[in-house]
Amino acid sequence: MAAATKAEMVFERRAYARVGLLGNPSDMYSGKALSFTITDFSATVRLRPSPELLIQPHPHHDLVAFPSLPHLREDYHCCLKIGVPKHVEVWHSQFMQLIDITYSQKNKRKAARLFVIRSCSSAYLTSKVSRLQNEGYYGGVRLLMAICKVFYNHCIQNNISLKAENFTLSYDTNIPRQAGLSGSSAIVCAALNCLLDFYDVRHLIQVELRPNLILDAEKELGIVAGLQDRVAQVYGGLVYMDFSQEHMDKLGHGIYRPLDVNLLPPLYLIYAENPSDSGKVHSSVRQRWLNGDEFIISCMKEVAQLALDGRRALLQKDYTELARLMNRNFDLRREMSGDDVLGSVNIKMVEVARSVGASSKFTGSGGAVVALCPDGEAQAELLHKACQESGFVVQQIKVAPSVLSDEELTSLPTC
Repeated sequence: MAAATKAEMVFERRAYARVGLLGNPSDMYSGKALSFTITDFSATVRLRPSPELLIQPHPHHDLVAFPSLPHLREDYHCCLKIGVPKHVEVWHSQFMQLIDITYSQKNKRKAARLFVIRSCSSAYLTSKVSRLQNEGYYGGVRLLMAICKVFYNHCIQNNISLKAENFTLSYDTNIPRQAGLSGSSAIVCAALNCLLDFYDVRHLIQVELRPNLILDAEKELGIVAGLQDRVAQVYGGLVYMDFSQEHMDKLGHGIYRPLDVNLLPPLYLIYAENPSDSGKVHSSVRQRWLNGDEFIISCMKEVAQLALDGRRALLQKDYTELARLMNRNFDLRREMSGDDVLGSVNIKMVEVARSVGASSKFTGSGGAVVALCPDGEAQAELLHKACQESGFVVQQIKVAPSVLSDEELTSLPTC
């Protein structure tokens, strides 16, 4: 009986990859966005009760599993050769910073001991330098630690009582790294859902505020992003979002409206085997916007308007207009950022799609492209052929449904 009860207490929650259909990146600039989640890729977090609080590294994504000591040594020297800090030192430093507020001084040493890094057998890690250069050296551990801290602080600040029980968190993901599909926020979102259910406080933290917690956790780690991805993953399905400053100041969040996923036409995902760095795309545009650059401000307002126009096009099922809006979204981004920032591979993906008459734009900040074939299946076949000849992966998107419960959907404002 006790064993059965314990098994029932294991929580496994999933968050799907996000595709920005229109309006990105204006979510960072008091704009609007139209996004949806896809079942093609997802992140899963598992929480189980345990005597001590433990964050388990993933053997592949956190790069802590090696077939032998010689292989660990080789991997270590690869890191030093390309100037990447030793991951154990980086993680330990970040962990101590994250627990600084959560734990009293006398418990910090004990808390640090609970962060266990285990080495175990795994498949041989090939092309180590290439992987570290392309994918980075961090995994999901830092993300799980950050959301635990942010969740705990939010509960304290809002007088939400938490039971005095510990847990073990682990994760897995198949979302391509640095592909602009919100892989990091998916891990954080899934972890937040585990915490909400483990502590039975889902009803005490409103749906509209959960994306803020996810973004706050990522900000702890220096990740530059807007709310769009987090809203899409918290709600699931197709969502229209308005981040106007008026709403943010008054409500503490934007206005988010779930839409019927059946309004979407067939869409295609294109991505490269060698991903880009989606974390650097925003940088120059952001600074120019803060400096009051009139061109950037004007372009960003137009990008935001595309999301509103796209919502109207979807409701009318005017896919020709939707295709035009998608192309315009990318063109504006290219004008603002420039080709050097966007990257040649990212631009080529868009151009390959357009070469067969399909409309296309980034799903996020680069690394993957969403395409629409307004002329139907024959055009989609041409798209597949063109992408394959150019060395890109292409697949029809499977749109995820809303992940909110009936009770949560009922709690959403209707006006």
